[in-house]
Amino acid sequence: MRRICLIVCDVRSALNTGSLLRTADGLGVEKVYLCGITPYLPVKGDRRLPHVARRAAAQISKTALGAEISVNWDYIKDIKRAVDLVQQAGFTILALEQSPKSIDLASYHPPAAVALIVGNEVDGLPDEILALSDVRAEIPMLGQKESFNVASAAAMGMYHLRFGS
Repeated sequence: MRRICLIVCDVRSALNTGSLLRTADGLGVEKVYLCGITPYLPVKGDRRLPHVARRAAAQISKTALGAEISVNWDYIKDIKRAVDLVQQAGFTILALEQSPKSIDLASYHPPAAVALIVGNEVDGLPDEILALSDVRAEIPMLGQKESFNVASAAAMGMYHLRFGS
């Protein structure tokens, strides 16, 4: 079975975070790294104000529906460190982002171990993170909108990695 990790970069919404965890659970993702400003559940040594941590936990749990417990996740503030960890473990880095260098996600043939990176709801992934990726892929848009919600796009990406060719 293919090994899949998810790296979440600067997603602002705790509801999106919960949805990402729930989808990761459903598709057997090995590890989720929540990075940057992405909301996360309380952790040992948490430096956030208690009410901030509680609010994030409540919103994440609302959409994760228990996946916040069943999924192996970690908060790493510096996304470059998370990318380095998965690269050292032998994962290919796939950035899900619209860019001139992106290929159609449907044409991507994933290797045995792949880490999917998704980014901020408005700005996507910064150039310095795109530069760390081995491959960039995008989901073609057929309607009037320019992009999918990050949780929806990540779900499509994880599904393709799990069941695609």
